[in-house]
Amino acid sequence: MKDAQLKLISGTAHPVLAKEIAGCLKLPLTPVDIKKFADGEIYVRVLESVRGCDVYIIQPTHNDVNDNLMELLILADALKRSSPLSITAIVPYYGYSRQDKKTKSREPITAKLVANMIQVAGINRVIFFELHVPQVQGFFDIPSDNLDLLPFFAQYVMDKKAKDAVIVSPDAGGAARARTLAQILGVPIAIVDKRRQNHNVAAVEHVIGDVKGKTCFLIDDMIDTAGSITEAAKILKRFGALKVYALATHAVLSGDAVQKLDNSMIEEVLLSNTIPLPTHKKIRKIRTVSIAEILAEDIRRTHEGTSLGTYYDELYKRLGKKRK
Repeated sequence: MKDAQLKLISGTAHPVLAKEIAGCLKLPLTPVDIKKFADGEIYVRVLESVRGCDVYIIQPTHNDVNDNLMELLILADALKRSSPLSITAIVPYYGYSRQDKKTKSREPITAKLVANMIQVAGINRVIFFELHVPQVQGFFDIPSDNLDLLPFFAQYVMDKKAKDAVIVSPDAGGAARARTLAQILGVPIAIVDKRRQNHNVAAVEHVIGDVKGKTCFLIDDMIDTAGSITEAAKILKRFGALKVYALATHAVLSGDAVQKLDNSMIEEVLLSNTIPLPTHKKIRKIRTVSIAEILAEDIRRTHEGTSLGTYYDELYKRLGKKRK
């Protein structure tokens, strides 16, 4: 697609991130008119030609997930009817991804439903960040990238210079993520055994692995109600952990999650900006890392038809040099 003009379009879900990405790429955002009618219906009009262009829509589908999702679909439809060469949706946070299977009879699989909607809208490629489970990619019959922040998380752990660091998964489901980060850093892994009683309710039982006298780094894909991560921190301290830090990609932070984190035994929480963090949620314990650089690099390489893997290799190489 090298010869096609690259166009960036921002929805209303995360304009700050879109501007950061545009800054990294040294490109202007294509102007769009997005508004709501009196009855709540969404109106979209792209204000310049995209004919024959390689177009990228930046629109995470966080709260309000339904509005943000519909806006993404309507943007895609408006573009499809304007004859671009291709449409890529950059969805850093993929709403409804946690409903990826049936656990009880007569339940929906909304991760698949939304995948179908995205494809029918005319989108040719999707870029995500840290899907709740990687197999959600299989719900799409179009190319997709599922990016991660592991090099940035590894850098954060290294910067803490903890002598006895342990990477901890807050549940068995996240063990693979924790193991990968632990392998990058050459440190041990531990797992908190969590039994989920109900939706958004977790009961933590015990720890698999040695955390006594260690600095623990809890890693998860998201923090929603913060119940799991704060309970995990509590039990790690009970098992003798020296300090507990938390790393997560998506700052969902529903309800009183911020208060829970502020009152928890966690020293600091590192989150990314896949979801915008409103001012009232910016507490002392929360630090953020921007995903704009990775997304800009993915856009550039997708547009040019080159591999993103070499970019991650470069990031890991830099980490290796610092570790030495």
